[in-house]
Amino acid sequence: MPSPTVGGASVADKKPAGRLFARGSLVETTRVAEILRTETAGGLLLVGAAVVALVWANSPWSGTYETISDATFGPAALHLDLSAAAWAADGLLAIFFFVAGLELKREFVAGDLRDPRRAALPVAAAVGGMIAPAIIYLAVNATMADGAPRGWAIPTATDIAFALAVLGLINTHLPAALRTFLLTLAVVDDLLAITIIAVFYTSSLHAVPLLLALLPIAAFGVLVQRRVRSWWLLLPLAVTAWALVHASGVHATVAGVLLAFTVPVRRKDESDGPGLAEHFEHRWRPLSAGIAVPLFAFFAAGVTVAAANVGAPVTIGIVAGLVAGKTIGVLASTWLVQRFTRAELAKGLSWWDVLGLSMLAGVGFTVSLLIGELAFGAGTDRDADAKLGILIGSVLAAAAATVLLRVRNRHYRELVEEESRDEDADGIPDVYQRGD
Repeated sequence: MPSPTVGGASVADKKPAGRLFARGSLVETTRVAEILRTETAGGLLLVGAAVVALVWANSPWSGTYETISDATFGPAALHLDLSAAAWAADGLLAIFFFVAGLELKREFVAGDLRDPRRAALPVAAAVGGMIAPAIIYLAVNATMADGAPRGWAIPTATDIAFALAVLGLINTHLPAALRTFLLTLAVVDDLLAITIIAVFYTSSLHAVPLLLALLPIAAFGVLVQRRVRSWWLLLPLAVTAWALVHASGVHATVAGVLLAFTVPVRRKDESDGPGLAEHFEHRWRPLSAGIAVPLFAFFAAGVTVAAANVGAPVTIGIVAGLVAGKTIGVLASTWLVQRFTRAELAKGLSWWDVLGLSMLAGVGFTVSLLIGELAFGAGTDRDADAKLGILIGSVLAAAAATVLLRVRNRHYRELVEEESRDEDADGIPDVYQRGD
């Protein structure tokens, strides 16, 4: 029997293909909650470090800050006599990207995003959230005098730690599925950003050290595939790979992602339980969120406000890209996924929630600061303009998201309380047992 029709289309045709922001599995939701706690705490440290740097750089003691940032150390024979700020950008951020690479690989191999239908939304949102800010930045800098199109990638990044710190500060009860979406979007965003850095911001390429870097990366990969965890074997290989990638002219943080992608996600016997990737992530995430990223923020955020030009095309383009571009890109991409898959939002959620998350995606910091330095050169006038734009744009995006999410806070709280009432004596929320 043919399906009944409504308005010329069958009921079957009108049935939604699925739910956007649907609840993930209990195991995945629990794991993400642990990650978010670490990243939120790290985000607060990041904000604190950035504020200290900004105040210090604009105080009578700014010379001391510059002296610390410019202090050079490291083996000169290996061309690694770098400043403290360069060590933070090239070295510490490699740890950040190593953890991001582990998280991304795990999500697509063993997480909920191994299902293409679940992966489509955050991937599309991340892509849209990078294209729209880049277009807006280019439009501003192509039409204004003294524009600098080279910085087009600066407003494309989302800082997950900073964004989650905002959520923590406003005490929102954002549903787990939306938090997971924000986390995954930012991780995919990081991978796209490191690809942009490698392709568009490599000024000179030295093939020999880059090819030599493949040897320690391959050795690292062989060991981890054999489930070797000994730091005294793996760490020297990782450092060697990092040094060779640095010498090649490609930004050294790329080494962190390449090493992460060699780590196996599943156990060797394919049994359930955390694999080596999750083990490494658990060990290195606190170091990344608690030390590496805040230290980078401390050295990168110390812009002298008087030296920057708030009306410069670079500053205006970045602010417009982060505040308007990110919101438009993430929201429009989400709507397009909904439109073409005919999916519906999960029960209890609305497009106001998506708009709030889209605004929050405009909080760009860590990777944006890094791209700014690569695009214009650390310490240049345009780099100062870029830092000012990143700071202003991130604060405005965070403020706008905070206003909207506070309005939705009561709704979030009611959802959390409702789910809490569903939890019975076995400690497992009934929604997972019912398969809602």
